[in-house]
Order: sequence, then structure tokens, then C-alpha cells
Amino acid sequence: MAELSLSIHPCRSVDEPGWLAFREALWDDCPRDEHLEEMASFLADPARFAQFMACRSDDGRPVGFVEASLRVDYVNGTDSSPVTFIEGVYVDPAHRRHGVARALLAPVRAWALAQGCTELASDAAIDNHASHALHRAMAFEETERVVFFRLPLDGAAD
Repeated sequence: MAELSLSIHPCRSVDEPGWLAFREALWDDCPRDEHLEEMASFLADPARFAQFMACRSDDGRPVGFVEASLRVDYVNGTDSSPVTFIEGVYVDPAHRRHGVARALLAPVRAWALAQGCTELASDAAIDNHASHALHRAMAFEETERVVFFRLPLDGAAD
């Protein structure tokens, strides 16, 4: 499919067109006020968080976004610290497979290098095959698979 002509820019306000709507589509179990609170905290700490919006060049319509953070704790599958971690990427379904996610990766890479990082990391749910394919298409290498467990400590398990 043909790549779209895009404009990529940093999100500078919680009112950035498309940002909240795309977050709500990606993380639909999170209440709106929590999204807005997180967005504001990201904007307040630009040395730790970066977020970029992709818009169509022809009409300025938002078509996707990416959020990244600087992680200094251990990140599974990496060898260095700090690591830039892609916290989320979302492309409007009508604009997928047109190079939007790849275009969004470029400013994240530049931001990561400016933060002194030598690795970029990400994760995806074990059953999110579309995300796995996207990561592979963008030259990420799979490092491990993990299944998380929990045991409630309310006395029910013995």
C-alpha cells in the first residue's frame, strides 16, 4: 500500500487534536479523567516522556500517535540503561498499512538518542499478533515471552 504524506509533531497540550481519542481507543478500559491526568503528567516531564502525533499533510487530520518513556529500571530483553520504551502506538484503522507507525518511530528514535539511549524497547500482549507483526516490520527483535501470575494473599489459597 502507498505511504501517506504525513506531518509528525510532538504533543504539546492535553487538547492536542486526536491524542485523547486515540488513547481511549488503545486503552479503552481507562477512564477519561485518568487519561487526561496521565497526559498532563507526561507533558510536565519532557525529559522522561515523549509523545508524537501523525497527521495527514493534505488536511491535517490526526491519524496516529506514539508515546515513549525513559525507563531506568530493568527492561526485559535489554542490555543497557536507560532504555526508551514505547508505551503505546495507535494508528487509526482506516490509515493502517500506510507507513504511519514507521513514520512515528523516527522522532522516538531521535528522542531516545538525545536521552543517551542505545536501545529502544516495547512489548505486546502474547495474543496480539498484529502488534507482533508491526514490531517485526519495524526491525524489532523478539527477546522473550512471559506469562504473569498472581496469588491473592487474602487467606483463600493454602
